Order: sequence, then C-alpha cells, then structure tokens
Amino acid sequence: MIGREGRLIGIDRDAEALSLARKRLEDPRVLLKKGRFSELGDIVASEGGAKADGILFDLGLSMMQLRAASRGFSFLSEDRLDMRMDTSQSLSAWDVVNGYSEKDLIRVLKDYGDEYRAPRIARAICRYRDKTDINTCSELARLVSAAAGRRGRIHPATKTFQALRIEVNGEMDELNKGLDCSPGLLKVGGRLCVISYHSLEDRAVKNFIRDNAKKGLLKPLTKKPVTPDLREIRENPSSRSAKMRGAERL
Repeated sequence: MIGREGRLIGIDRDAEALSLARKRLEDPRVLLKKGRFSELGDIVASEGGAKADGILFDLGLSMMQLRAASRGFSFLSEDRLDMRMDTSQSLSAWDVVNGYSEKDLIRVLKDYGDEYRAPRIARAICRYRDKTDINTCSELARLVSAAAGRRGRIHPATKTFQALRIEVNGEMDELNKGLDCSPGLLKVGGRLCVISYHSLEDRAVKNFIRDNAKKGLLKPLTKKPVTPDLREIRENPSSRSAKMRGAERL
C-alpha cells in the first residue's frame, strides 16, 4: 500500500510489458516509464528526486516474454533468435550466436551460464555456422543438445539460453549499476528488496549488501535469501528458483 499521498514509479525496458501494466494500474499515483536499472537515478531525479521508502528489483524474465514465440527467448520457439528485452536495441541473440568468435562464445557461456561444456558447445556452434547461419531458437537448442548430450530433466540448452539472454541485455552490468545507485535514493529506514532467479544474480546482490553493510550504508534484513514455500511453488511453478534478499538504509 502506498497510501493516498504516495507515489509508485515503475520502470521496464520492455514497451509491451509497460503497455500491459498501464492497463492494470490505472491510478494517478502510479508512474510507469521505459528505462533500465542503470537509469534509475536519472529517472527518479527527473521526477523530483524525492527519497524513496522502498526500492524493489525484480530480475526475472516475464512469462509473457518467454511464452511469446516471436520474442525468441524459448528453445521451443521456431522463430528467429532474439532475446532482446528492449526490441529497439540493435544487439540480439542472433548476432551473438552468428557473430561472436569461439573464444567470446566460451566466455559468455562460462561467465553467464556456468556452463562447464562451454568449449564443446562453442565449437559446435562455430562449425555449424561455417556452413549456414543459426537462425531459430529450436535450431540452436537442437545443436546444443547434440553437442552437450542430454542428462536429467533439465534441457541441455537451458544454461546456454540463459547466458545468451544475459549477454544480449547486459543484465549483470545493469543490475550492478542499479544496485550502486540505490542507497542514495533511499530514505533512512527505507528498504531495498531484490528478487533474483539464478546464482549469478543472487551472488551479486549478496555481495552488494555485505559490502555496503561494511560501509555503514545498509543493514541486511535477510541472513539467507527468502525462497518460496511448496504451496507457492505449486500455485506458481515459475517461482521455484526465486530468491529474495533485503536491506535497510542506515
């Protein structure tokens, strides 16, 4: 609840997501703007610069994006590789897969997917594209599956697709820049909450809160991340990997 005099500023880089949010949040107290985490400080300043009672970062990919085949996020999609959260930006997953060197593909898969089979997958991608472009999500997924081999219930292309999405959207850089400006935007006693969905994000948030606690700027509110219980996971299976950490401005 933001109260009668409160105001909520929401930002998203996906114009389609903003359009849907505007239909659901028809309230004069709600302001929705297109932007990135790294632009949070500038957006708040442009709206008067008042200190916030709370800041929430939700780092997840929306189900709308994942289910829309034309957005090129899902390895089930027969559409062109894309993965851009902001469809106005130039770099897409197609550019990364078909244009990056083998060395850079290995870096992306290791750094952002924690993929131990990165050299094997990158080599397979480069050999395949020597003959023809890799155009669709399903085409890439089949190629990665053949190179990596299938083990367990998790699709073998999951880490590759995660890594590509993070690279295309500069997600870790955006997260770090957004976190860096957040203490300066909060009132004393204001709360910072971050919901992450994979270990790379959670580790960055954990380290940020720890480092700023040492500086006397934040007080951790969660010794361990808060995770969904079995009931929530049953009702919303996509929440199963969510982890929330919180801190209070000192």
